[in-house]
Amino acid sequence: MIAHPPMAIMVLIGVGSPAMLLALLGITSLLNRPLGERRTGQLTAAATVTSGVVLSAALAGYMSSGQPAQFLSYGSWSTLHEGGIAVQFLIDRFALAFGALSAWIVAIVSAFSNRYLHRESGYNRYFTLLAMFVTGMLLVALAGNVEVLFIGWEFVGLSSALLVGFFHARPAPVSNALRVFSVYRISDAAMLTAAVLLRHYAGSGSLSLLFGRANSGAASVLSGSTIALIALFLIIAVAGKSALLPFSGWLPRAMEGPTPSSAVYYGSLSIHAGCFLLLRAAPLLEQAPAARIFAGVLGASTAIFAGMTTRVQSDVKSLLAYASLTQVGIITTEIAIGWYVVAFVHMVGHASFRLLQFLSAPNVLHDLHGMENAIGGRLPRIRGYFDRLASKRVHRLLYLVALERGFLDSIIDRAIVGPFIRYASSLSRFDRWLCDLTIAHQPTAIEAVEALDE
Repeated sequence: MIAHPPMAIMVLIGVGSPAMLLALLGITSLLNRPLGERRTGQLTAAATVTSGVVLSAALAGYMSSGQPAQFLSYGSWSTLHEGGIAVQFLIDRFALAFGALSAWIVAIVSAFSNRYLHRESGYNRYFTLLAMFVTGMLLVALAGNVEVLFIGWEFVGLSSALLVGFFHARPAPVSNALRVFSVYRISDAAMLTAAVLLRHYAGSGSLSLLFGRANSGAASVLSGSTIALIALFLIIAVAGKSALLPFSGWLPRAMEGPTPSSAVYYGSLSIHAGCFLLLRAAPLLEQAPAARIFAGVLGASTAIFAGMTTRVQSDVKSLLAYASLTQVGIITTEIAIGWYVVAFVHMVGHASFRLLQFLSAPNVLHDLHGMENAIGGRLPRIRGYFDRLASKRVHRLLYLVALERGFLDSIIDRAIVGPFIRYASSLSRFDRWLCDLTIAHQPTAIEAVEALDE
C-alpha cells in the first residue's frame, strides 16, 4: 500500500534530519573548518530530537489508523538499469517504533557525549560518526528495498569500526578496530549476497517480497530452495552484526571506543540491528523451516555461551557486553520460535536498560567500592543451582572455556582476521608500488619547463 502524503513527509523529516547533520558535519570537517563544540552539540541535539519527535508522531498516527504496511517511494536516483536504484521505505509498526527508539537513544547519548568528550581532540570526528550511525540505523529500520538497507547496514558498520579505533594513538584500539572491520566484512558479504540473489531470482530489490506476509510475499515469487538460501545468508549477516556464534569474539574488543559509543552500539542499538532485521524477515523464515531452526539453535547456543562467559569477566565493560549478548541470543531464539511481539518488546526493554547500565557503570563501580570498603571486604557470592550440582572437574572445564571465551579469538584470527589483514597488506604494498611507478615516470616541473624551451 502506498503511504499517504503526511506520512511520507514525516518519514522524510525523520530520516532527513540526521542525514543533513551528517552532511554538514562531514563537509565542514573535510574543509578543515569544523564547527565549535557548542554549535555541534546544539545541531546534534536538534537533529536527533526532531527525528525522534517526528517518528514518534508518525508511529502514533500509523497505530491509530489501523492500516496495513505502507510503501513509500521517492523515485530513482540511478537509471543505469531497468527500474534504477530507488529510495524506498516500508512502513509498519515495528519499523517506526524501532526508528523512533533509535533517534531518542542517540539523542540521549549525544547529550551525554557532549560533556564526556569536552575538549577531546576527536570531538567533531566522534559526532560525525554518531550522525552517520543514526542515519544508518534509520535506513535499516525503514528500508523498503535492498539498496537502502545495504547503505544503512554499511553506515552502521563503518561508523562502528571507526569509533572502536577512536583513540588511534594507542595500538590496541587500532588492532581491535581492524578485527571488528574484518568480521563485519563477512556480515556485509552475506548481506550483499542475499541482495543479489533477491534481485536475480525475483527481478526486484523490494523488501516487500521478504518482509511481506508469507502468502503474498516471497512465496509467490521465489522457490523454496531460493527462499532457504536467502534466509541462510541473512542469518549469517545477522550473526556477524549481532556477534552471534561463531563471531562473538570481536564484541569485548569493541569496548576500546569511548564509553558513550559502547553504550549506543554494543549495549542498545547496533547489536540489536541484526535481531531487528531477522524480526522483519520473519515471514521469510516461516517459509524456510531449516533456516528457522538454524536461527533458533544459533541464538540459544549464543545465549548459553555468553551467559557462561559473563561470569568470569574481570572488567565491567566486557561483562556488560557479554550480558547484552546473552539477551541478544534469547531474542534471536524468540524470533525463531515465532514470538514476534515478545521479541520486539524484549529488544526495546533490553536496549533501554543496557544503555542505562553502560552510561552509569562508573557510578555503579564507585558505589560498589564504597560498599566493600564499608563492610571491610567483598560482597558475598550467591551460589546458583548449577554450582551446587556440578562437580569440581566440570567447574574447572567450564571456567577454562569461559575464561578463553570459547577459544573463538584464535579461530577467528586464523580463519578471518589473519587472511583479511594479509590481503589488505598486499593491496597496500601493490598500491605503493603502483604510485611509485607512476610518479617515477612523471617529469618534474623543471624538466617540463626545459622540454617546453627545447
